[in-house]
Amino acid sequence: MLKKIISIIVVMGVLAGVYFAYDIISGRIRRLEILKLMIDRMSGDTRVADVLVTDVSYDETSSKYQTTIKFLEYDSYGRPMEAKYFTFQGNIIQFQSLVIRFDDDYVQQGDLLRGKSLHLFWKVFMLDGEQTEEYEIGPAGQIPQAYKLDGIQDGFERELWQNFWEYALRPDQREDAGVKNAQIEAPGTKFIPGTLYTIRIEHDGGLRIDTSPIPEILRGERIL
Repeated sequence: MLKKIISIIVVMGVLAGVYFAYDIISGRIRRLEILKLMIDRMSGDTRVADVLVTDVSYDETSSKYQTTIKFLEYDSYGRPMEAKYFTFQGNIIQFQSLVIRFDDDYVQQGDLLRGKSLHLFWKVFMLDGEQTEEYEIGPAGQIPQAYKLDGIQDGFERELWQNFWEYALRPDQREDAGVKNAQIEAPGTKFIPGTLYTIRIEHDGGLRIDTSPIPEILRGERIL
């Protein structure tokens, strides 16, 4: 009987040890998973627009080459919006944008409205002294169509865009709304045919332009 009791105690001890070891290991694994998610959110980015050169022609009047670009913006759900076309007397083109960065805690948690930086494409332009050309993409002070949340009526969403400059210029306003930084950015590059330009917003940062070659099958084709 004593041996049986001792055996039971030993077995229970082993099981308890296994349980606690499992609990510790599973806890560590869970913490590692959470840490990975936090890092992914902090280092992640989202495609917000694609740009393509659709035409290059020579303007006899100005003795310059004209570059026409197609600007296709995507909303916060990844859906393409109505494309816009802009023509410039040159090809060094920039996109003036308003960017709001949020506190890291919101980004890490994947907050619905503050889980990644927000942007508003304001203007597209080409600097050339007195011959500088610019076009408006979206008006400031309104909720950008790219960010209008489906089925959600939230005062913060409306206030965020109406008071962008308040957040940018008044630190007390930024802190109350969880805004880390608000500023104007103007990423740009040389736009040439045969290249796809993708504008991305970094979840904890600003805008950047990535490039990739157009697939060979599409070269020289006019896609309707």
